[in-house]
Amino acid sequence: MSAPVEVVLSADSAGQLFNCAVFDPHSGSEFLSYRGGNTSSRSLTVLNGEYILGAQLGKNFINVWEIQRKDQLQQKIVCPGIVTCLCASPDGLYVLAGIAEAIYLWEMSTGNLLAILSRHYQDVSCICFTDDSSHFVSGGKDNLALIWNLSSVVQLDSSRTPEPRHILSRHSLPITDIHCGLMGPQARVATASLDQTVKVWEVSSGEMLLSVLFDVGIMSVTFDPCEYFLFCGGSDGNIFQVSLCSTSLSRDKTFQTDSDGNQVFKGHRNLVTCLSVSMDGTLLLSGSNDETVRMWDVQSKQCIWSINHKGPVTNAVIIPAPANMFLADSHPAVPLPRFSRHLNPSEQGDGTGSGGMCLRLGADTQVTSETQFSQSQRSFTYKCLKRCGSKTYYASINLT
Repeated sequence: MSAPVEVVLSADSAGQLFNCAVFDPHSGSEFLSYRGGNTSSRSLTVLNGEYILGAQLGKNFINVWEIQRKDQLQQKIVCPGIVTCLCASPDGLYVLAGIAEAIYLWEMSTGNLLAILSRHYQDVSCICFTDDSSHFVSGGKDNLALIWNLSSVVQLDSSRTPEPRHILSRHSLPITDIHCGLMGPQARVATASLDQTVKVWEVSSGEMLLSVLFDVGIMSVTFDPCEYFLFCGGSDGNIFQVSLCSTSLSRDKTFQTDSDGNQVFKGHRNLVTCLSVSMDGTLLLSGSNDETVRMWDVQSKQCIWSINHKGPVTNAVIIPAPANMFLADSHPAVPLPRFSRHLNPSEQGDGTGSGGMCLRLGADTQVTSETQFSQSQRSFTYKCLKRCGSKTYYASINLT
């Protein structure tokens, strides 16, 4: 059988059968499973198509697996606190984690902690990058969603405190989920809340474009890739499909089923924790506290298959199949470095050094550099400044 174009990645809070597993989106058959611990909600992510990262439920560490090796013992990344949400940038260069009310940003090439953002007043509940990795959006139990420009956060001037580009403050209860559409800084972002509304915003301006009121709290939200529809998972187990192509000009709406595309998917018996749509927009994936993952045909609203888990489903997403997922002999190009737990590891006694990492030279040859050497004798730092339009990107490469 040829490798699939897309796969389903899911996890539950029990972790009895596996921590997370990979399934065929068309048949529901299991391809791979990764064992050890369990993953908390909104905390399962794929890094650069080579690693799966999952924040351990109720613990202060992240489990890591090489994506093509299902039987390995997972690595662990120790964090400064319990991780409430986790997200890797689509370009594979950064990882974001919500820890209490702060957002931690790590650089993957070095493991250095680049920023700690403390602009939420209560725990961060969800975080999401735009598809071009230029911005990210965080949501919290303080009812706020913040839009951040990554280039303003990853800055050279440590004396300046990064500020969000926009503060979205129209929700009246905690944010439960965030989804960013396509088109980078021109994208639209949807925020779901316990206040029974889903709101759609413009990333570039921070302007609210649409607010839809439901009769239940909304726990999850996603667009289809073309943004014809908005899918909202309710606390009652229903999934609401909202048409974004309506001729109505009203910015504030109350959801009602109609012939224009506003419909309901019925089947789950408990709150819908996660939603995801396939690249062609024909399949909708949902996970629920009723311990099932379901795949739906968007046009007919029929459930194609259902997979039973051993606990409430915490994560379920349709992703492009990584190129080396089904190649048993492949390995990550560069193993993960140790993660710093302090902004300045050399001053705080963090044993991570200045970003030592393991370089793979051949199929069975590795050279490891984890010792902090003298800057003048053993290390050469090359700083590269590249300008692209109005944006500035910085890169730092250590050569030993």
